[in-house]
Amino acid sequence: MCLAGQSPAPPATAADAAAMARAALGWLAAADVASLTTAEQANCLRALERVRSVHTAAQARVLAAFHAQDGYADDGHGSPRTWLTWQTRIADGAASGAIGWMRRLTAHPAVRDALAAADISESFARLICSWTDLLPVDARDAADVILLGAAVGGAGLGDLAGLAEEIRERTARPDPDGHDDGFDDRGLYLGRTLRGAGTVRGDLTPQCAAALAAVLEALGKRAGPEDLRSKWQRQHDALEEAMRRLIASGCLPERAGQPTQIMLFLGLDQLRGLPGASAAEAAWAGAAAGPGYDCDAAVVPVVTGHVDTQVLDQLAALLLFGPDGEADRRSRTRPDRGVAGRADRGEDSEAAASRRRLAEDAVRQILIDRAADLLSGPGGLAAWLRTRLLDGPAASMSLPLDIGAATETIPAHLRRAVIARDRCCRFPGCNQPAMACQPHHIIPRSQGGPTSLSNLLLLCSFHHLIAVHRWGWGIVLLPDGTVAATSPDRTRTLRSHGPPSQAA
Repeated sequence: MCLAGQSPAPPATAADAAAMARAALGWLAAADVASLTTAEQANCLRALERVRSVHTAAQARVLAAFHAQDGYADDGHGSPRTWLTWQTRIADGAASGAIGWMRRLTAHPAVRDALAAADISESFARLICSWTDLLPVDARDAADVILLGAAVGGAGLGDLAGLAEEIRERTARPDPDGHDDGFDDRGLYLGRTLRGAGTVRGDLTPQCAAALAAVLEALGKRAGPEDLRSKWQRQHDALEEAMRRLIASGCLPERAGQPTQIMLFLGLDQLRGLPGASAAEAAWAGAAAGPGYDCDAAVVPVVTGHVDTQVLDQLAALLLFGPDGEADRRSRTRPDRGVAGRADRGEDSEAAASRRRLAEDAVRQILIDRAADLLSGPGGLAAWLRTRLLDGPAASMSLPLDIGAATETIPAHLRRAVIARDRCCRFPGCNQPAMACQPHHIIPRSQGGPTSLSNLLLLCSFHHLIAVHRWGWGIVLLPDGTVAATSPDRTRTLRSHGPPSQAA
């Protein structure tokens, strides 16, 4: 407990200890902490951070013993990480973090003891271990003790980092290459989460860290008084903008063209029911990308279709037996033509039914063959998938019927005209160059806005994708060539000072 009172009796077993810890934290989680004084709340926060330190040390200690005895194998698991994800119901990243602490504290016993005594925070412990891991093995334990002593004595992170660097300089061994740039310790992890989102963590070399810092500093600045993003949001957007520019530059292997490419999937039945292509774009392109991304993207239409077995049966019966369901009269009178002719000669009815089924199956297969050829062309993707991958005439779940070429939503000549006219981002107060901008439809295409020079403006990625399409800023091109931007609540209007040069 964080309030003054009598200390409880120590637990007798590991199960008792875990139950007491859970009960204590459960009491705090349910207590009316708002009724406490700020001094009592501050004491609680300090105590909870010490509890976090002890928890980390305890978990690492138990996990190390569990791992040493192969306890995970008793439940049919091949490693402690998979056991943790399944048995304790934590994500892969959290399991990997627990394994990391187990290994880290096994290699740094002094740090483990300091955590167990709640003398140091978990975050300070992680940094100290990362610093001393760079030292020769025979110097790490002593360096841990020195840094821990300084941390317990009240040294800040800056002082600890300087002390660690001094220890490293004094204990450094001659390097074969004459320097140690941390290249062997480099690494980057990109984890994908819900709906394509991701998390990034890694250890960067000094050169990589310097390059990334330069990118974030250059592209992560505030764009103006209307830019209300936090520092972390601006750094995220700066990284996204850097990647978008790299992709658009065509410098990546087998990658070129616009920063965004939308695959527009339409079923053949949907395509037949649409009055025009613009409706298809409005219904599907917007769902395929974030707000604003479809405004300046390359769109690749893909038409898919499904085999309708009921229609297939009707067509087969129509071809075999005519519109009235009767066989061709000539097949009745000529001895070797058609199922009905053989039945008239007195063949067994079961044999006639079998021949009829074979004939219907053959007609169905012919229909599928010809339909795939008609819609995708001989040797096309749909025909290849059907003949090579499918079993039976009607086993197809979906066939790609047509894949169009990538088409820019804004033609190249209009793009050049907008760039020549605007030369930079047209949002008032922003001067991002044209290479960092995207054409924006002033009146959205979904509202009937045309793709024309008078309806297009250059906007940088922040003002285009975030300020306009996510936050709801309105922007208009005035008759004199100036621009006015209106805040989402319509309480502020920003105006540009003068019109740009006229496009040639």
